[in-house]
Amino acid sequence: MAHDHGAAGTTAADARAHQRRLTMTLALTATVFMAEVVGAIITGSLALLVDAGHMLTDMSVLIASTITAILMRRKPSSHRTWGWARLEVLTAACGAMVLLVVGIYALVEAAMRLFGGSNEGIQDIGLLLFFGILGLAANVGSIAILASQRADNMNMKAAFLEVMNDALGSVAVVISAVVMMSTGWDGFDAVAGGLIALLMIPRAIMLLRNAVKVLLEETPDGLDLDAVREHMEHVPHVIAVHDLHASTVSTGMPILMAHVVVERGLTMDQAADILAQLQDCLREHFPVSVPHTTFQLEPEGYSTPSATQLHQ
Repeated sequence: MAHDHGAAGTTAADARAHQRRLTMTLALTATVFMAEVVGAIITGSLALLVDAGHMLTDMSVLIASTITAILMRRKPSSHRTWGWARLEVLTAACGAMVLLVVGIYALVEAAMRLFGGSNEGIQDIGLLLFFGILGLAANVGSIAILASQRADNMNMKAAFLEVMNDALGSVAVVISAVVMMSTGWDGFDAVAGGLIALLMIPRAIMLLRNAVKVLLEETPDGLDLDAVREHMEHVPHVIAVHDLHASTVSTGMPILMAHVVVERGLTMDQAADILAQLQDCLREHFPVSVPHTTFQLEPEGYSTPSATQLHQ
């Protein structure tokens, strides 16, 4: 059996940088959340209330993301052989589900205000505009903090998408206030709240889908296992490949394992050469880099013991 371990998807330095940026973003988000709650109560704005609810979701996701960034700095152990790498995926999935619930609630509330006659009007449009601009300024600051590392892993991507959605929500609040000042129609506040929800839901579904793919250990995108098997079976002295599996532990950490049937009577040098060629095959012929691979070489005619045989 041979193992190949490349660099981990997230280094300790990356994790420290992620933690620092997430903490700064959390502080900004918490400040604006408290301001928007006060503003929503005073003005009666659905758009501002939804944006504040979105901010609360952001705070939960950012707190979880910050904790995740801290835990991901811990080294693997015999109890957790991959460390806490998978935690970033769980955090992203939970954040996406909460975001989806908030988005659906906002759509329902917007429909009730528009068509159910429950819209009581905005108390202070000028104050609504002020809070919208305040939220937008804070979101722009958060985007600037997270932008350079948003693609590092799923955890950072989830946090960045949350902030981006908030920024779009703040834009909707500002536009809503301006339109209501110009037209006098308070119903546009409910329209803005619904638009914010429509921006939230597709991104939440996309993030949840990507997280579920990792949790279900689906084959990484861009890696064709049938083609991998075919290439491996063309390596000299290789007869067949079975129990071929590929999945992703976390962002940047795909893994692949396989049982490789080889001719009998090979020397140690020949076996080592086969392993080297199998690694070269993955590096040269496939677009996805697989830093963690495990190959078990089996002589022709070898039968892997079943679970029943092992317990006899």
